[in-house]
Amino acid sequence: MPAKIDDKLANLNSSAPEADDEQTVRQMAIKQIERKRRFWTRTAMTTAGMLFLIAVWAVTEYYNSGGWPTNGFSQSSGIPGEWNIWIVYPFIAWVLFTAGGLWDLYLRKPISETEIEREIERQSR
Repeated sequence: MPAKIDDKLANLNSSAPEADDEQTVRQMAIKQIERKRRFWTRTAMTTAGMLFLIAVWAVTEYYNSGGWPTNGFSQSSGIPGEWNIWIVYPFIAWVLFTAGGLWDLYLRKPISETEIEREIERQSR
């Protein structure tokens, strides 16, 4: 009987670090889920904002140029039949910020213990 109790104690003691590891992994998973939710919420909000901006641009350009762009797009405003193409600049910025967020979320690795130790050593010099 004592052997079984000792085995249980040995198993409990050996699984204690694993419980800490599981808790750490769980906390990291929760943080990642929170980051994903924040990213997708931010992306949805900025997409809605970008769509609103495009709608405002289209309405103002329609009235400024006297209709649809029959002569294409240009950098000037108020030319009949030509729309000012300034909308591409905020659109490019939106794409770059969204791509940066995707990179940060899916491609950036979590900080490792080796990196922490290396930084502590570097700062202590």
